Amino acid sequence: MSDYITTFSKVHFTPLKPKKEQIRIEDIAHSLSLMTRANGHFPEFYSVGQHCIHCYEEAKARELPKRLVLACLLHDASEAYLADITRPVKKNLPKYLVIEKILQDAIYERFLGSVLTEEEKKIVSEIDDALLYYEFYHYMGEKLQDSEPRIVSNPDFSVVPFAEVEKKYIEFSQI
Repeated sequence: MSDYITTFSKVHFTPLKPKKEQIRIEDIAHSLSLMTRANGHFPEFYSVGQHCIHCYEEAKARELPKRLVLACLLHDASEAYLADITRPVKKNLPKYLVIEKILQDAIYERFLGSVLTEEEKKIVSEIDDALLYYEFYHYMGEKLQDSEPRIVSNPDFSVVPFAEVEKKYIEFSQI
């Protein structure tokens, strides 16, 4: 059994030892556009890619620097190579968290030139959590926090065909 996966663009990629030059935005966009949020438990299809686009749009609406806007688009990019794992499970998988961090840092280095600072991580996480809140409220009628988080964009949670999400993700990565 090999230690690599074959990506959409036919790259033999080793997630445990990522090579930055093998990380392709096309592979990330394709994979995330087909991967469901909430482990497929929302009543209709909503992809990780669409979530990342909404995070990008929120960062842009807040007039954050381009680096942070792109970081918001890329914040779940490691899932294109590892898969999405629900938060309650992920937090109990310490080895997975190490693997995910190494890969996510390689992705940030590839597309941003360096890893995120602690302050940048905090901003990206705030936006990610805000979108999570509104996704769950929209799809499940569930409020994940006592108070609504700040949001300045107007995300559209309607079903978007994966090919459109993939195309938009690639387009937004070119800022």
